[in-house]
Amino acid sequence: MSTRRGEAVALAGLLALAGVTHFAKPRPYDRIVPRALPGPARRWTYASGVAELVVAAALAHPATRRRGALAAAGLFTAVFPANVQMAADWRRQPPLRRAVAYARVPLQVPLIWWAVRVARARP
Repeated sequence: MSTRRGEAVALAGLLALAGVTHFAKPRPYDRIVPRALPGPARRWTYASGVAELVVAAALAHPATRRRGALAAAGLFTAVFPANVQMAADWRRQPPLRRAVAYARVPLQVPLIWWAVRVARARP
């Protein structure tokens, strides 16, 4: 397995795992859906879970890998407001929980970079 293919498969695995957890344990995701979004939070939780699973599937196949990686970068950008919401909501939590919430915000940058790197890789 080449390094780039391995990166794509690892990124697909990360997204697939995240997508599955949106359905298996949706409540934590419901809590971080920005309140400005219309409709019930659970709808957004499930929609983002579906998006993660679709993007994971696209990344897993060489024929759709580049588009899947670009979609992953877009998805990581789109969920950024939920991470900001979580950081704001958890600002009065105990230090460890607060640290987790705050760490999620800058974590989006390397995830976006990783997705772009996979998208730019030669097949």
